[in-house]
Amino acid sequence: IGRLRGVTFARLMLAYLLFRQATAALGLTSIAGQTQTIRPIIAPMAEAARASETGVEAMDSSEAQKVRAFAAGTDNIGLFFGEDIFLAIGSILLMVGFLEQNGITVEPLHLSVWAIPTAIAAFIVHGCRILVFGRRRPRP
Repeated sequence: IGRLRGVTFARLMLAYLLFRQATAALGLTSIAGQTQTIRPIIAPMAEAARASETGVEAMDSSEAQKVRAFAAGTDNIGLFFGEDIFLAIGSILLMVGFLEQNGITVEPLHLSVWAIPTAIAAFIVHGCRILVFGRRRPRP
């Protein structure tokens, strides 16, 4: 990662956020995650990208922890806001069942469609956080 041109911390995290939201929206919630993807693959890649763009060979512990936290947070946000777009996810079915018990009939598709603006807003907000962190230079 450190030798690839054009790979920055922000680009890597934004690409992973988009991937995570898209796969969660398709119902593929277990295709990635903290244990399978973040800890062994994404976090080390993010650390290497961050180190190469700041020009230091070894980050201090505090900066490395911040990079790992952003990687884990990106996974959580992508999954949480992406999965509500999928029709057959438990949260959508729970809301439909609860509303039906109280006399309100709602189709699962309508709830899923209304989750799309929220997922887009979450992508924009977290994407801005990633960009701000990526532009900030660590203090020596």
